[in-house]
Amino acid sequence: MYQHNQLAELRVDRFVRERLTPALERASAPVAVEMWEVPDEPVPFAQAVQGPFEPFAVGRPWGRPWGTVWFRVTGTVPAEWEADPAEVELVVDLGFTAGQVGFQAEGLVWASDGTIVKALEPLNDYVRLQAAPGESFELFVEAASNPDVGSDWSFRPTPVGRMATASTTSIYTLRRMDVVQRDTEVWELIQDIFTVRGLATELPETSPRRAALFAALADVVVAVDPFAVAATASQGRAVLAGVLASPAAATAHRVFAVGHAHIDSAWLWPVRETIRKCARTFSNVLDLMDQDPDFVFACSSAQQFAWMQRFYPELFERIRVRVAEGRFIPVGGMWVESDTNLPGSEALARQFVEGKRFFLEELGHEPREVWLPDSFGYSGALPQIARAAGMDHFLTQKISWNEVNRFPHHTFEWEGIDGTRIFTHFPPVDTYNSVLSGEELARAERNFADKGRANTSLVPFGFGDGGGGPTREMIAAAARTADLEGSPTVRVASPAAFFAAARAEFDPAPVWAGELYLEFHRGTYTSQARTKQGNRRSEALLHEAELWAATAAVRAGVEYPAEELREAWRTVLLQQFHDILPGSSIGWVHDQAVENYAEVAKSLEDVIGRSLAALAGPSGEPGAVANASPFVVDGVAPGGTGVPTRRAGVRVERAGDAIRLVNGRIVVTVDADGLIPSIVDVATGREAVPERARANLLQLFRDTPTQWDAWDVDVEYRLSGEDLTAVVSLDIVTETPERATLRLVRRFGDSTVTQTLTVAADSAALDIETQVDWRERQRMLKLGFPVDVHTTSARSEIQFGHIDRSTHTNTSWDVARFETSAHRWVHVGEPGFGVGIANDATYGHDITRHEREGGGTYSLVRQTLLRAPLFPDPEADQGVHTLRSSIVIGEVDAAIETGYRLNLPLRPAGDAVVEPLVASSSPAVVVETVKLAEDGSGDVVVRLYEAHGSRAEATLAIGFPHERIVRTDLLERTTGDGSAALTLRPFELVTLRFVRA
Repeated sequence: MYQHNQLAELRVDRFVRERLTPALERASAPVAVEMWEVPDEPVPFAQAVQGPFEPFAVGRPWGRPWGTVWFRVTGTVPAEWEADPAEVELVVDLGFTAGQVGFQAEGLVWASDGTIVKALEPLNDYVRLQAAPGESFELFVEAASNPDVGSDWSFRPTPVGRMATASTTSIYTLRRMDVVQRDTEVWELIQDIFTVRGLATELPETSPRRAALFAALADVVVAVDPFAVAATASQGRAVLAGVLASPAAATAHRVFAVGHAHIDSAWLWPVRETIRKCARTFSNVLDLMDQDPDFVFACSSAQQFAWMQRFYPELFERIRVRVAEGRFIPVGGMWVESDTNLPGSEALARQFVEGKRFFLEELGHEPREVWLPDSFGYSGALPQIARAAGMDHFLTQKISWNEVNRFPHHTFEWEGIDGTRIFTHFPPVDTYNSVLSGEELARAERNFADKGRANTSLVPFGFGDGGGGPTREMIAAAARTADLEGSPTVRVASPAAFFAAARAEFDPAPVWAGELYLEFHRGTYTSQARTKQGNRRSEALLHEAELWAATAAVRAGVEYPAEELREAWRTVLLQQFHDILPGSSIGWVHDQAVENYAEVAKSLEDVIGRSLAALAGPSGEPGAVANASPFVVDGVAPGGTGVPTRRAGVRVERAGDAIRLVNGRIVVTVDADGLIPSIVDVATGREAVPERARANLLQLFRDTPTQWDAWDVDVEYRLSGEDLTAVVSLDIVTETPERATLRLVRRFGDSTVTQTLTVAADSAALDIETQVDWRERQRMLKLGFPVDVHTTSARSEIQFGHIDRSTHTNTSWDVARFETSAHRWVHVGEPGFGVGIANDATYGHDITRHEREGGGTYSLVRQTLLRAPLFPDPEADQGVHTLRSSIVIGEVDAAIETGYRLNLPLRPAGDAVVEPLVASSSPAVVVETVKLAEDGSGDVVVRLYEAHGSRAEATLAIGFPHERIVRTDLLERTTGDGSAALTLRPFELVTLRFVRA
């Protein structure tokens, strides 16, 4: 039977390929083609149609990498065609390759009146013509000659990731442009065969249903005359009608199929191309909606809707109509499908604030589902942030990519670090680009981990990553599997409908507590350091700009620069997209990101400067500084300005080849190699560095991951480390009672490192600035700090709190977590003693345990400073970088304060002496954000959180008149009464609105 079925499969495949597919077209006719190649960046339709078009012939090459060619197409539907106009189409082959949809040539078709018709892409190469037989038509095709940067996933370095290094030679050939008369019955037969064959091959060898399906397929080849396919296609459909009509079992897995197109907001193409990809995909979707009243489509990013509103207003208005109908469904509620490991606290909150504001204000819709199928792991802070933004559900796909451990659930409650839970689903189909094939549907049923308790999953279908979206073939597959024996049942529906059904059948669902760590793509914590540094600096500047602008508005009546701030936020939020901030895009994307961060910095520095200038008054004292940190720094109040306290008490001691930096709190010993064999806590006499170990150790590793160069760090890197101990020079550059600084220089390979080590008076921290002129390739640079504490876990800052991660390797889950992300600090400690390692722009860390001489263990904390992958950007991270670190003695509160100090340094404030608007009485209750309300009312909004991981009480000192305090969600909607006296649970996030008099 097996051989019989195999032969039937081969026979029907060949029959489809050689007989049915050529018979899809009853007739065809040529069209006239003219072209105009845009000399530079893309231009709008109104400009393009005025271009100097020239005659162009099918078979000619066109399009340099990243270029745009406009084709003007004119033709007449032959009068002798007696066909329904719906069956007349323009078919175009721009030179499509076997590469992935969305990674190559694409086109957008415009009518002569400037309205968008539909897109042209591989596997979606038609445009329905409204012209009747004998009528003429004119269309314009905006063709993008995007190069395939690497959809073969060979990870070869390529010059096409930047316009400046790409060639100017045409890379595509126009293969076809014809009017065709489509045979609907033949097309329907092909869809029938696709479903029947796909189901048959997934059923067990001994299944009677499988045998019946293969028998029917064999009969189709007999029933359809290969020399008269059009005349006999209906007979073939009749043969399959019976097997397609057999209903599914009552216990069949239930699939909710959601039309979708995962369009990366930048990746192997620049942002400007993503904007056009959105227009192409969304026009395809609208065209399908015109054909099928039951088709629904979910789109996740407010940024992509905003692009349509700005650049394609006619298309946006059509989308708005479908949104109102409930068919074009905004989901996600975020500005973009953001990375969630790297964005800071307020930034991740603002993803939801800006996203939901846009959806509510522009489309009258509030999404309730977080939609992040492809981000590289999920922060343990996300459940609380999402729920605070009014989200009820969470969806992702990416955890199925784990290298080591299989996640135990597909539907569950995800519990964050504060105890907040959100109902979560991982589609067991293991793709967010499904075509609804028999193989995919069977995989969804087979993989579903919660059988017995639940039986429903979601399948996102449509070409994605580079866009394209669903096709009519996918919709046909959904219709045929709606109720089909042997297959899961398929219902095209909204995400909300799925989550309602999943909740109803699975209550209570199992619980997973803590982060959703992706055992893959760990290099994204480090790749493209300039992008990461730009993000961190922008987040700090936004914090400062909002704080000082709000203070100036309240204290001096200055107009709050809401639009300037909003524009800056939207730029930063866009660049937190999960292929930009993680460093996994082509060089063009990162070059643009750095330029955008520079513009953001310029704008925000202007806001800060104006605000502080407005706060300066005649009673001010010269030499004042502004402290945007939520903690006292050098005697200056948090969120206020004042004259810093000048402390003395630092001295430099020489002991042979070593140098000691001494103040009243720590003694730091630096040896002749520029390394640190000792940091002593003066108060306790406790040594922080293990015996025979040295801190501030730079280590160079080979970095050649198995795949996904910019994305991955493989654990095997640890087999190739080289300690960089050779020192070119070591000098004392500052020796005053207030501060002592050493400078050392190292050279290795083609690179140079210059470090400064500073100890300030009355500080428990050693500050280290590392400037690297980085010229290595496929190498990784780490900075190590061995710490003499015995612990099985380490704390790492994440949004609005921190997470404890095991440093032992007891389980496979622990072993797989060999590289982790942190924000401003990590901390290792024993009861009563600990050490924090802070940073100003480094996210990647590894923290391990090692046997200690004399017994016990010590902890090794390493910051991953730089990488140098070759794909997709062969120039990644080349050049000069300046990175700041700090090692501080103390409990977790010391690490928290040092992290804020490094990232929010004091800045000159002229003569301004300003009291804080809001201050917390408890160091555990941290004021993260002070701003004015989004609604323009002038109310003050304060966001704060419990930072130590324990219950905390605090009283807020309010430095301005107000009528009342209310609690709100992230969108500043009232949720209850507020008070200046607070009791917070561990890591609780609170937003307060101070209604001003």
